Amino acid sequence: MVDRLRNQVEKEARDLRVLRAVIEAGPIGIVKLSDRTDIPEHKVRYSLRMLEDDELVEPTPNGAVPADDIEQRLATMNEGLDDLIERLEDLKETF
Repeated sequence: MVDRLRNQVEKEARDLRVLRAVIEAGPIGIVKLSDRTDIPEHKVRYSLRMLEDDELVEPTPNGAVPADDIEQRLATMNEGLDDLIERLEDLKETF
């Protein structure tokens, strides 16, 4: 169970590295994102797809750009992370 959770957190961390690079340098393509983040291109492609599904980035002919309301989306995401941390701490106390 912990390994599965750890793997998922690592994937989410990778997605957030890609998102940060898009926010800082967008529009930006897969090759430049890979160079900038040291993440293999196939994983960058996957992360971009996940970020698009979450409506955090948008594809353009010139590369990925952050969503227009990215600041609001990040604030909501941070609130969700705070809730998850609290839930994990409660779960840890159960055992």
